[in-house]
Order: sequence, then structure tokens, then C-alpha cells
Amino acid sequence: MIGTGVILQIGYSMEADSRFIDAFKNIFLITMVLLLGLAAGVGWFMARRAVSGVEAVTRTAREISGGTLDKRVPVGTRGDEIDQLAATFNQMLGRIQALITEIKEMSDNIAHDLKSPITRIRGMAEVTLATGKGIEEYENMAAGTVEECDRLLDMINTMLMITKTESGVHQLDYQQVDMAHLIRDACELMETVAEDRGLSLACQTPESLPLVGDPRMIQRILANILDNAIKYTPSKGAVKVSLFEKDGREALVTVQDTGMGIPPDDLPHIFERFYRCDQSRSEPGTGLGLSLARAFARAHHGDITVTSTPGQGSTFTLTLPKARIPYRPANDKSA
Repeated sequence: MIGTGVILQIGYSMEADSRFIDAFKNIFLITMVLLLGLAAGVGWFMARRAVSGVEAVTRTAREISGGTLDKRVPVGTRGDEIDQLAATFNQMLGRIQALITEIKEMSDNIAHDLKSPITRIRGMAEVTLATGKGIEEYENMAAGTVEECDRLLDMINTMLMITKTESGVHQLDYQQVDMAHLIRDACELMETVAEDRGLSLACQTPESLPLVGDPRMIQRILANILDNAIKYTPSKGAVKVSLFEKDGREALVTVQDTGMGIPPDDLPHIFERFYRCDQSRSEPGTGLGLSLARAFARAHHGDITVTSTPGQGSTFTLTLPKARIPYRPANDKSA
């Protein structure tokens, strides 16, 4: 109202706006349909791509369950979680296959090593029963049986000790020990054995080298390595034991001999249980000494390594930390 009795009305056509809104609605609906279709397609593609890796793992697992342990999951180049899963799965398969192979080889070796003493026991019993005429012969059979049983028990106890040590079940009795003193005692103990075989045994150590460790385990390590060196060194040969300190943190013991040496093909396997080189089978033993020595060394967070030249000799190197380091078994992945 702009005056008395006067009314002004103004109108605006909404036809253009209505057309714009209708067009916007149509475009919006079409765009949303296209976007939803594209999202569904991309989602399906990504899902199939992700699931394809899982399907490969599942397919490989089914093949392995059928006994095909040499199968492996294909690993892509993307480096995503599926590829990491495949790589981890393949590592697990490799470890399982290696363990199964070791178990088979160990079973064969155990069967072979058990067969000989049991056969001897049976043979002594049969001969005595067939030809024995006096109490003395039966006493000899009983004594021989006890001796063979002692060998079997020693082998079984050594196997159990290796297993307990490697798994961390066997606790170390940490003490302050003088490594130089232990080595001199070991050399003095083995000197008579070396002289009986016509060998020279030299010992080179500092006045003192203290470290923290289990003295019984360290003595067993030294005894096994020294016995191994003396056993496989021919007459008129030499064995030298040396002790060094490395970087103020480690003690290094080297046992060098002029023996038959170890062939390159056998070198990676000499620390395996029951493994014996062809030229060593003529000597008495079970093939557990070096395995036990390495298990004890690793229980101290150390290690044993070897270098050898066939026909010239071998050098075993024992490394032990001077300070106590908590031992973690090989299969323990916790931080």
C-alpha cells in the first residue's frame, strides 16, 4: 500500500528458476548414479585385488596340507600388507620345511647310532647263551651290556641337554670366572691324552681374563673342542689353544690343529646333531659334541665358528661376552 486506497502489487516469474532447479535435480541424480556405479566398480576391483592375495595363500596352504612342502606363495611388487603376509608365510614354510628335514635326518642318524649298540648287546647275549658254560662268561656279558647301556644313556642325556639349552629351559649358573684359568686347566687335563697320541699341545693365555658365565658349561665347551681337535689330528701333529680379548667386551678362544681338516661340503653341517664326516666315522663318538658345545656357547650369547683346509687342519673359534647377557632362545621373537 503506497497511499489511501492505492495498492501496488509486483510479480516475478519463477519459470526460469523452476527450469534451473529441475535441470539441477536431473544432473545431480545422473551424477550420483554414475558416482555410485564408479565407486562400486572401484570397490569391487580393489576387493578382488586384495582377496586375490589371500586366495593365493589359501590355495598354497591347501597344496601344502596335501604334502607339497616346496610350494610357495607368489609375492607381488606392491609391498602392501598382502605381500608382507605372503613373504612371512613363505618364511614360515621355509622354516617348517627345514625343521622337518632336520627331524628326518636326525631320526635316520638316531636309528643308525642306536642300531650299533643294540646289535652288540644282542650279539653278546646270543653268543653267551649259545656257548657260555661258566659264570665268568655271563659276568662278561653283563659287564658288556652295562657298558653299552651307559653309552646309550650318555647319548640320550646329551640330546636332552642340547634341547633344554636351545629352548632356554636349562638355566645358567652365572658366576665370575677366570677364562685363562679354565683354559689352562683344560689343557692340563687333555695333555696326557695328547701325549698318548703323539701330539704336542700348546696353551697361550694371558695371566687372567675374567668374565661372567657358567663355569661347568664353559668347561664342557672347551673339553669338547679340545677332544675333537686331538681326536682328528694324526701322530706328530700339533694342537694350539689361544685366548684373546676383543674390544674389551668379548673373550676369543681359538683351538688350532694340524689334523685332517674338514671338506668344504661338510663344513656347514658339522654342528648339526649326529652329523659325522666320512673320515671321522672310524673314530668313536656320536656326533653330538660340537652340537652341545655350540648350544652352550649360544646360551651365553656367544658362538662357535670354524675354518678348515683339508689336509692342513682346522681352527675353531669360541666367542663369549665378558658381561652377562640374558639368553633368549632362537624361537623367541619377543622384544
